[in-house]
Amino acid sequence: MVPGTPLPVLAQARPSALVGDYERLRELCPVLELRLLDPVEPDPSVADGWYSGAQLAADERALAAVLAGAEGRIAAEHGRAPRPHVTASRLLHHYVWSACLLIAGPWHLARRVPAVDPADLWLHAPTGRLALRPGGHVSLAGGLVGDLGGNVLGGLPGDLPGDDELRAELRAAVVTHLEPVLAAFAGPARRRDRALWGMVTDDLASAVWYLGRMLGAQDATARDATAREATARGSTAEDAAVVAAGALLPGGTLPLPGAADFRRLRTPDGREHHTRTRLGCCLYYAVKPAAVACLTCPRTSDGERLRRL
Repeated sequence: MVPGTPLPVLAQARPSALVGDYERLRELCPVLELRLLDPVEPDPSVADGWYSGAQLAADERALAAVLAGAEGRIAAEHGRAPRPHVTASRLLHHYVWSACLLIAGPWHLARRVPAVDPADLWLHAPTGRLALRPGGHVSLAGGLVGDLGGNVLGGLPGDLPGDDELRAELRAAVVTHLEPVLAAFAGPARRRDRALWGMVTDDLASAVWYLGRMLGAQDATARDATAREATARGSTAEDAAVVAAGALLPGGTLPLPGAADFRRLRTPDGREHHTRTRLGCCLYYAVKPAAVACLTCPRTSDGERLRRL
């Protein structure tokens, strides 16, 4: 499916509705350092260190500039420069995860799937911050139906006609945006197609899961909630995100090679925690002097996950 292809259950729309979605994403997600551009605002300047996804895909000098910036940030934070392929993998992970959040976030919040052109998303080489000019999107005909993060008016995604098509449109939007960027990073990151698309699968699942946790954290701080109610609200928002990610990534949706495949781990206090195992290592451990793998890494056993939880 090509993003934007007219479908009986989908409606195409202009970017205005997305601005509110992205403002909410910035409010919910503290790690998302995002500048939103007006339709008539000039493009961020290369002279100021900004490079679009389209430039990264087509211009080796642009790619070299953002890699140099990433190497400098990692060295400043951890006291040493990583190997070049580690820098490339970490920067690609940052770009892919951010793009997935920017495309899947409005879908999870409001059932809107943005069409994010690589020419409309910029990366700031010195800081890793992002700039986005929102474009058009597709949504279910009939407009908003609710918030998939905890205020679902129409039930789970599969309960509404057209949700399967909307999820397919979302996967296609992610693939279309990232395909040229992955091709540019393949050599520097020393990753082949399956590993690259495995990273996209992992980061798309992770982005939806993260947004669910952030929605849960917002619910948990509601002033009118008791401690027990806040915990229940937070769990409900995370549970909804895990279900949404599982429906979005059931497996067999090539070029995305795997499934979200969440499972639960129970700690000795009886609490259950969502987890999943990434399809590939993100090399986070390779930039840390203590060489600690992340919690969803294939290198991290369930026993180690339980110990950290």
